[in-house]
Amino acid sequence: VETLQRKVIEALIARWEKAPPDHPVILAGSTGSRGATQLLMKAVARLPQGAVILPGFDSDMPPHVWGKLDNPLLSEDHPQYRFAHLLKELEMSPQDVVPWSGDRPANPARNRLVSLALRPAPVTDQWLRDGVTLTDLEGATRDVTLLEAPSTRMEALCIAMRLREAAENGEYAALITPDRTLSRQVTAALTRWNIVPDDSAGIPLHLSPPGRFMRHVAELMFQPLSSAALLTLLKHPLTHSAEKRGPHIRLTRELELYLRRGGIPYPEAHHLGAWADGMKDEMAPGWASWVISTMTGGMIDRDMPMGALVETHRRRSEEIARGSASTEGTGELWQESAGRDLHAVVKNLAENATYGGDICANDYANIFHSVLTAKQVRKGETGDTHPRILIWGTLEARVQGADLLILAGLNEGTWPATPAPDPWLNRELRAQARLLLPERRIGLSAHDFQQAVLAPEVWLTRSVRSDESETIPSRWLNRLQNLLSGLPNEGKSALEAMKRRGDT
Repeated sequence: VETLQRKVIEALIARWEKAPPDHPVILAGSTGSRGATQLLMKAVARLPQGAVILPGFDSDMPPHVWGKLDNPLLSEDHPQYRFAHLLKELEMSPQDVVPWSGDRPANPARNRLVSLALRPAPVTDQWLRDGVTLTDLEGATRDVTLLEAPSTRMEALCIAMRLREAAENGEYAALITPDRTLSRQVTAALTRWNIVPDDSAGIPLHLSPPGRFMRHVAELMFQPLSSAALLTLLKHPLTHSAEKRGPHIRLTRELELYLRRGGIPYPEAHHLGAWADGMKDEMAPGWASWVISTMTGGMIDRDMPMGALVETHRRRSEEIARGSASTEGTGELWQESAGRDLHAVVKNLAENATYGGDICANDYANIFHSVLTAKQVRKGETGDTHPRILIWGTLEARVQGADLLILAGLNEGTWPATPAPDPWLNRELRAQARLLLPERRIGLSAHDFQQAVLAPEVWLTRSVRSDESETIPSRWLNRLQNLLSGLPNEGKSALEAMKRRGDT
């Protein structure tokens, strides 16, 4: 795909060289991190009516620092490295880059502070010389909150509370984090106030309600039915969703009490029949028969064609979702965006099942789970999300803004992520072979951080401890704190005020 993309761009450039377009051509929002994109950027910049708009260009960085961004081994993790490389290719200097509009930054003093804090490692000694020239540090950090939570759960809850406040005040607020687990925790915390954020990445299909439902049904096909598995499935919101959901919940509660009193770990048909006979409820016998027919005795202990397993799985899922009070329909299983996406996945799986051959039910359940993990579902497609509460990945945040940005998960290993080790070539050899260095992704993440931290109001959050051990602050957060704490008087007080707001 990348080879085809490059050939298309090369053909377009060759056509432009012969006949430049007589209309404006604008390329906006790219850092030129990919070779083909950078090739296109250079071609557009050379057109008579071409313009390249660079996102997050640091106009506060002095020329001598730009000159230090020439060695990828030392500087590729800097947020402005890609722009320095592009300007070198175009034989331009940073002074040739001009603002594309008359708008002023939200906080020019913060721009200068962050620019100095993120200078490349070989010249951070300039903090001593240039730090004293920074002015209005209190104003630069007035709308910055540093929250260091004792745990990821507390971090997620604090973020959710701030987003709730933003929703009540009519503010646009966005959570930016590469940590999908943290964003899901925040979403779960917001549900207590009936706030569903508009998540640009959505959730994995296997974690959506219909995805979880069909995974539970798949487990019935290869393992004995336990009381825990039975009650989990009976309590699922999609079970018995066609009609009479209320009586179903009541009978589920009565059955749970019966199983707990009797200490029955693996309920069978005769247990459910005995329970129904002792119930003074006219719906209980038919409901118990439905449970017996759909959830007990359904283990498949032999290899079967994959197509047959898909059909059995689909049919049982629809019967359980329909419930005992209806003879047709599938309840709410295939409704909403997640249900429609799941239906398309199941249909595609059935169409291609002939290539799977004969497999056991356990292998089928694992395949089904793997297929679902590759699909994302966006809640925004259902139209029930809050229009002002947003969750963005770092990529989406580049070209969007909000009144409040919350930069969360600012720990090493999360933001930035730890580069994957190369077992064959070290960094020096990769540079000589003109291969991508591990620091490339760190530099792109640093650029995303620098853009986001300059918003009108910013929260910087991290958890002091993860589930396993103590955490290390993100390198950019560490630099910012070290710079402020080393500056006389106003710097230390500004940092303390940031932390006090986070403590509150």
